[in-house]
Amino acid sequence: MVSTVQEDAWVDAEREYKLGLRAGKLVCQNPKGKSLASVPKWLKETETAESLLALADWLAEHELDCLHTVERWMLRSLPIPRAVVTEIWADSAWRDCIENMVVVPVAAGGTFDLENAGLLKDVDAKRGLGVIDLDGETQWIKTDSFAVPHPILIGDLEELRELAGDLGIRQAIDQLYRPIHQPTREQLDLTSINDFSGGHFEQLNFATSHCRRLGYPVRGGYATCRIWENNALIEARYFIGDEYPESPTWTGGLVFVDESQQPQKINSIGPVTFSEGVRMASEIYAKRKVDATEEDQ
Repeated sequence: MVSTVQEDAWVDAEREYKLGLRAGKLVCQNPKGKSLASVPKWLKETETAESLLALADWLAEHELDCLHTVERWMLRSLPIPRAVVTEIWADSAWRDCIENMVVVPVAAGGTFDLENAGLLKDVDAKRGLGVIDLDGETQWIKTDSFAVPHPILIGDLEELRELAGDLGIRQAIDQLYRPIHQPTREQLDLTSINDFSGGHFEQLNFATSHCRRLGYPVRGGYATCRIWENNALIEARYFIGDEYPESPTWTGGLVFVDESQQPQKINSIGPVTFSEGVRMASEIYAKRKVDATEEDQ
């Protein structure tokens, strides 16, 4: 599968010009082989240019799809067949998303072997998944399945962060440095978290726009985040308002409901679900209008 176009790859175009793609943008060379600062208007309108731009759009969508898929693997913490990553590794769009992620072996019964977590660096059909362990050594995951665990499940998270920092490793998906949240003892018996209530937005429009940019759908006045954990689908809902779009609004509580729309006590939901729900609420709340009295506190 083609996933990128190399910067030095050119295709013949009209009038002996050449066209290519660089970082998703159309670039060209004149007949003398000189790269031009911009593509002439007439050349942009040719069939060759339109075909390349269509390819660029497809590549961008493909890269986003890869990114969202790997993030779902992490949020759902479900076993992934090793054969899947063996097949997709050659595609640089997939590889850029999964490489450097923390992965763990999954036993036949579905148990995560968190003690053998490592940073994914290589994939080989015969040897398995090559990871860098906490000792900085390369190990091979040979189990039929692996998982991309949510950071709240990783016991050696701080050590893996240090290792990644020492190696200069960066992740395409926020895993190692993703904010994680755990309930306090007082919150365990509650069905609503009010730590992020009272956030003021001058218009409901502003709040919903922030939600869209952060990737959280809004339904019935609530920003939502669905998490599949422990064989159950739970939806975190954070109230942002349900008045007219131009009216001022104040945020409310964060609740967790099951598929029957029943609110759940905090002590009955999984750690990933709670962490992601609070992450959503805190990110939206951070975009509120802060007045002078709040800034002085």
